[in-house]
Amino acid sequence: MSWAAEEFKGIDLGDERLNKRAFLLAEQLAAKPTASIPAACGGWAETQAAYRFMAQDKVAWTDILAPHIACSKARMREHDVVLCLQDTTELNFSGQEIAGLGPLSYEAQRGMYVHPTYAVSLAREPLGVLDAWMWAREPKDESGERDGIRESLRWTEGYQRIAEYAEELPGTRLVYVADRESDLLELMQTAHELDYPADWLIRSKHNRNLPNGNKLWRDVSNGEALGEIRFILPSRQHQKAREVFQQVWLKRVALPNKQGGQIEVTCLIAREVNAPKGVKAIEWRLLTNRRAETFEAAAELIDWYRARWEIELFFHVLKNGCRVEALQLSTIERLELALALYMVVSWRIARLMRLGRTCPNLNAELLFDRDEWQGAFILNKKKPPQMPPNLNEVVRLVAMLGGFLARKGDGEPGVKTIWLGLQRVMDFAAGLSFAREIQAG
Repeated sequence: MSWAAEEFKGIDLGDERLNKRAFLLAEQLAAKPTASIPAACGGWAETQAAYRFMAQDKVAWTDILAPHIACSKARMREHDVVLCLQDTTELNFSGQEIAGLGPLSYEAQRGMYVHPTYAVSLAREPLGVLDAWMWAREPKDESGERDGIRESLRWTEGYQRIAEYAEELPGTRLVYVADRESDLLELMQTAHELDYPADWLIRSKHNRNLPNGNKLWRDVSNGEALGEIRFILPSRQHQKAREVFQQVWLKRVALPNKQGGQIEVTCLIAREVNAPKGVKAIEWRLLTNRRAETFEAAAELIDWYRARWEIELFFHVLKNGCRVEALQLSTIERLELALALYMVVSWRIARLMRLGRTCPNLNAELLFDRDEWQGAFILNKKKPPQMPPNLNEVVRLVAMLGGFLARKGDGEPGVKTIWLGLQRVMDFAAGLSFAREIQAG
């Protein structure tokens, strides 16, 4: 069974032909993530079938994502703690005639927003997409006001959905992790009223007033630091990887909830010292419902927050690897169906990269078909072994087909070389399969 057939097992779109088309499309899009839909489908008949699928009025994007969510929850059950990362990205379709789009950061731009919940393990293994908000903004009226949904709801409703999953996964502690835009008293109050079925950890945006008259951030960092942590900050756009030293402060405080009451939270401040010249020092101010009183507990919370980078990586694959902003579909509803498939494809690519690093000795056939891993060897002009190799070896071979040099100091491959290499491997595997059909015929 292919990875897509396994991941979409149990899908119910009201028609068995649509069910089969869903996982066939997922396979095709995953095989050529950077290609257009026609190029990924490989023929006019298949392309027409793909566009007919996207035009199904009775199919909702939530129906497409449902079986993947079920598989994600099954993977989550294997872990004691799972981090549920939330963030928003904008998709720019300016210049395209797509009905239902709205303005973006600039009013003249046209596009939509996607706000997923992305589950990862403490080892940063991507476990799946659990939920998503997708919407287009209304244009501003003459007074500068904007009608439509209150967008801040996505953060609170995102926590509520995680709380629902927490009841289904009693053996796994879920932790909601988000950046500064989620710093909302409404979210904290909702979690408090639900009696914290899931923990939350967010980056503080507001320097709130405390009941003692002090400002939050100064009150917490006043006094001697609890300790110092060190970690390697990965390389990012225009920034090299570097070691970071941060001093850490930790304090339990009470925040007024604007309803005459208070909400107890733990505030953690991690402030970089001795940052390199010309580089902005990294300072994180974090809030959580969890009680943390020791340096070890503070270091754990910082580790969890640093894992938030995985959703940025997911967006990178979605937008640059799968090139979803190049989709040419006529309505936002059709875009949503395509995005549901592409989110699963993006998860799989990110998962291959991360498991290749964190679980290098896994059997490659857990994630690659035999034709695929053998193709990775052959295309690199290497003789395939008799027994299935380990995952890391195959991932590196795939990445080498996408431009990864695999020199001694190059470390492990990133997602870009993996998604480029996957296209060649999938083409090769498809060719092998077709050759067998011809021979059998």
